[in-house]
Amino acid sequence: MKNLKITIAPTEHDFDVMAAWRIIGQMLKKPDAVIGLSTGQTTKNMHAIVSDIYRQYPFDTSHVTLFNVDELTNLPRSYPGCCYTMIREQIADALNIPKERFIMPSTISDDYAEECRRFQEALEQRGGIDLQMLGLGYNGHIGINQPGTPFESETWVSPMDPVFEARVRRETGVADDYPLGGGIRTIMRSRRIVLIAKGSHKAEVVRQMLKGPVTTDFPASVLQMHPNCEFLLDADAAALVKDLA
Repeated sequence: MKNLKITIAPTEHDFDVMAAWRIIGQMLKKPDAVIGLSTGQTTKNMHAIVSDIYRQYPFDTSHVTLFNVDELTNLPRSYPGCCYTMIREQIADALNIPKERFIMPSTISDDYAEECRRFQEALEQRGGIDLQMLGLGYNGHIGINQPGTPFESETWVSPMDPVFEARVRRETGVADDYPLGGGIRTIMRSRRIVLIAKGSHKAEVVRQMLKGPVTTDFPASVLQMHPNCEFLLDADAAALVKDLA
């Protein structure tokens, strides 16, 4: 196993602040940065802190490009549970990111493969991903890429794990009659990755990610192989891997 960069925040608030500054720092370092975000309970406070700091101390975001690492299909963008809407409301609008610099695939399409291709092409045209903020799923998924996803996959429509789909429907209020769906290779081409995880319920998942074998059965394990990945954890999530820090 390679040497891993693990940062442990003493409290959840410290974790949120540190994660927020990873995003702000990238924007200040490279004003035309391409930054990938994630939605979920782990990132909501982080986005709020970024937005609050920007309001108090404005800096140039006119050339920053944002996107989200995943999206739900078959939901209109106006729907509150849509990743597009959540990112716009949580951070993109607060940072005055223009619509043309917020890259997301269409949520409703007759040709999702083409949408994936256009999304991939848009990222490449902007020079690729400078920073990807990643959450960690309960079964090791990253960007909705479920166990069994080939490591060479790029942007694609991912089948959803039934347990994860049930949670998404519960948290977003999506009815059962809406079919839903969500590339590891694309993620791994990011020049920098920050994997964020907090809470005691993530401790065992973090252990498997960092101490287990690199396997498609646990997609996040591939991050062990990335040359510039930081694992940012709070004390609870890091409980079983403190010996690696």
